[in-house]
Amino acid sequence: MTSTRIDRLDVAVYTVPTERPEADGTLMWDATTAVVVHAHAAGRVGLGWTYSSPAAAEVIVHHLRDVVVGRDAADLPGAFTAMNRTCRNLGTRGLVAQAVSAVDIALWDLRAHLRNLPLATLFGRCRSAVPIYGSGGFVNLDDGELAAQVEMWREAGCTAMKIKIAQCWGSDCDRDLLRIRRFRALVGDPVQLMVDANGGYSAGQARRVGAVLDELGATWFEEPVSSDDIEGLAAVRSAVRCDVAAGEYISDCYDARRLAPVVDCLQLDVTRCGGYTGWLAAAGIAAAHNLEVSAHCAPALHVPVAASVSRLRHLEYFIDHTRLEAALFDGVPVPVDGHLPVTTTRPGHGMTMAPGAETYRETGC
Repeated sequence: MTSTRIDRLDVAVYTVPTERPEADGTLMWDATTAVVVHAHAAGRVGLGWTYSSPAAAEVIVHHLRDVVVGRDAADLPGAFTAMNRTCRNLGTRGLVAQAVSAVDIALWDLRAHLRNLPLATLFGRCRSAVPIYGSGGFVNLDDGELAAQVEMWREAGCTAMKIKIAQCWGSDCDRDLLRIRRFRALVGDPVQLMVDANGGYSAGQARRVGAVLDELGATWFEEPVSSDDIEGLAAVRSAVRCDVAAGEYISDCYDARRLAPVVDCLQLDVTRCGGYTGWLAAAGIAAAHNLEVSAHCAPALHVPVAASVSRLRHLEYFIDHTRLEAALFDGVPVPVDGHLPVTTTRPGHGMTMAPGAETYRETGC
């Protein structure tokens, strides 16, 4: 059988402003940037992206494109390996992993288009819809703004909701605890209460906050300490009843292997951990540790791969990414009763660039 060669990779950068500045426990931002890749072969096009810096586009242009173009479009393992090998001297985590992720997603989408199949069919499908939880709850929201987000998640059918805590690196735990109690009152029962400290606490602070979370019946304590602090994660996990979660910054299987023993649920982000190829490999490591996985952000991209694993807890329906996806892409799945439906009638992940996306495109990219 004659192979189909990848003709070219196109890269562009799109930046979508937030409605107002937003903040979690350790960072503030006023825009979200997507680095978008189109992979071409035999008249078909695959689409992928990562949430990153424009610098990720430069990694693709200067380091990844040459080892991908001309390769057999079906050789996804070979492309994944070649991209990581060519970046050896740059380091293959962080920004490089995000660049690799965008290309890998585009190549999987291209492969599906060449076979005229939905990605869910290529991956295999354990479910027809993926459960989501509402996420946002930034530390700089007032009570009215937080209530508006809760109502939006309730309309989407979410039965679990999450807010950010540990404002200014955990410098005001009293305010954090007050916000958590207000959030509990806002969401009511039986909604599952989830919080994300974004690594802002020390282990001692996290244990003390965790004791209150347990009193309130919280089910999820995300990054109570830095995900680089393996011993701290283990200490918090042993002290609280709510599940400790981390993993959104995983870049490869080595990261997944380090984190799996010290969390109750492993988070994986397809835009950071090597695309669909890396996500599936890391999910296998979670399964070997008898862990469920939770898909971190990028909800539209995660649907087909999240539907393919049996030990999936949920998918993060993050307000910034749902806003960006609606602005940049057509075919984005819409929540139904707290789930995102799996595309089975369109090839690939089912999304294309929206006509209005050019409004957000950065010049020179």
